[in-house]
Amino acid sequence: MANITAADVKKLRETTGAGMMDCKKALVEAEGNFDSAIEILRKKGQKIAAKRADRESTEGVAIAKINDDNTAGVAIVLACETDFVGKNDKFIALAGQFADIALNYADKESFLAADFGGMTVAEKLVEQTGVIGEKLDITSFERVEAAYVGSYVHINKIAALVGLSAAVDKADVLAKDLAMQAASMGATTLSYKDFDPAFIASELEARIAVIEKENIELGRLGKTLKNIPQYISMAQLTEDVLAKAEEDAKAELKAEGKPEKIWDRILPGKLERFISDNTTLDQEQCLLDQVFIKDDKKSVADYIKTYGDVEVTDFKRITLG
Repeated sequence: MANITAADVKKLRETTGAGMMDCKKALVEAEGNFDSAIEILRKKGQKIAAKRADRESTEGVAIAKINDDNTAGVAIVLACETDFVGKNDKFIALAGQFADIALNYADKESFLAADFGGMTVAEKLVEQTGVIGEKLDITSFERVEAAYVGSYVHINKIAALVGLSAAVDKADVLAKDLAMQAASMGATTLSYKDFDPAFIASELEARIAVIEKENIELGRLGKTLKNIPQYISMAQLTEDVLAKAEEDAKAELKAEGKPEKIWDRILPGKLERFISDNTTLDQEQCLLDQVFIKDDKKSVADYIKTYGDVEVTDFKRITLG
C-alpha cells in the first residue's frame, strides 16, 4: 500500500479543489499516483454531473472582464443550484478564472473547449460539479469589441458590457455609466430603429388588450379610465403623425382661449409630452431612448452627447436565471 502523506493530499486538494477526504480516498485508490487520482476525482464528477443533469442552475455569479487596452470584454454567468454556493468566495474566484480564459475567445463553444490547467473548461465544470456537489454550468456568454469597452457588475447578479466608437476623454466614466444603465433598466436593444414593424404592432395590440381589460374594472369601480395608446414607438411617429399632433395641440390651445402669440412657447412642451406618451416601448427597451438614471431630465442619448463625438456601438447584458 502506497504511503499517502499530508503533503500529497494538500497538493491534490490545491489542484482540484476537492475536499480533503475525497483527495485522500482518491490517492489511496490510485496507490499514490497523482495523475490517476485526478482522473478518479474527474470520473466522480462525471457521475455526479450525470445524476444532476436535470437540475436547474439558477443561482451563481455574473462576472465581466475587460482586456488591458479596453478594446474587448466578456461577461459570463457561472451558474450553480444554490445561493449558498453562489456566494462562496472560492466559487466566485473560480468564476473569475473562467472569465480570464473567456476573454481570449469569441464564443461560448470555443471557450468551453479551451484549456484549463490540462483539461478543457467543459471538463473543469464537470470536475467541480463533483467537488461541490451541485450542477455547474456556463449559462451566459457575451462578448463586445470596440474602440473602448467598459463594464458594470451589480452584486454579482447582473453584468453589462458597453462598446464605444472612440476612446474619448473620460471614456471610462461614460462606459461605466452606460453599462450601469443597461444593467439597471434592462434595455434589450440600442435604438427604436432596431425594432421590426411586426414586433411593434404585436406589442401595441397586447398593450391595448391589457388596458381595455383594466378599464373594465376601473369603470366598474367608477375610477378614471386609462388612455388607450395609438402609438408606442418613435418608429410610428411619422412626419404626418407629428404634424397632426401639432394641429391638435393648436386646436386645444384655441379652445382654451390661449392667445395665439404665446402658442410658440407652449407648443414645444405639448409635442414633447405627446412624444413621451407615445414612445413607451422605446423608453422600456431601447438604451438610447431611456431616461438616464443619474439625471432624469436627460435621455441616455442626450447624456452621451455631452462627451462629444462618440456613439455606442454595442452593449450586452446578462443575468442569473
